[in-house]
Amino acid sequence: MRIYISGAITGTDDYMDRFAKVEKRLTKAGYTVYNPANANSYMPERTTYEQYMKISFCLLEMAEAIYMLKGWENSKGANREYGYALGRKMKIFMEDDAW
Repeated sequence: MRIYISGAITGTDDYMDRFAKVEKRLTKAGYTVYNPANANSYMPERTTYEQYMKISFCLLEMAEAIYMLKGWENSKGANREYGYALGRKMKIFMEDDAW
């Protein structure tokens, strides 16, 4: 199953580490993982928020499921991704759930 990681990036300092830890755990569990934090790290410095979101939605569109990191509710982008996943009737996993 292809799974997309969603969570707060803007305004956080540790997002690369948080996303990488979850990516490692999900990969070990057999998932194909789309990590937008990793993908966004390759973008030019002048990339706008909406351009980052465009890339994120391209990745999310390829996924079958979404994994919501703790605190996603406080992220405008993660809320947009969650709504998109709901609309597509994707499988939704929460980090707070037992894994």
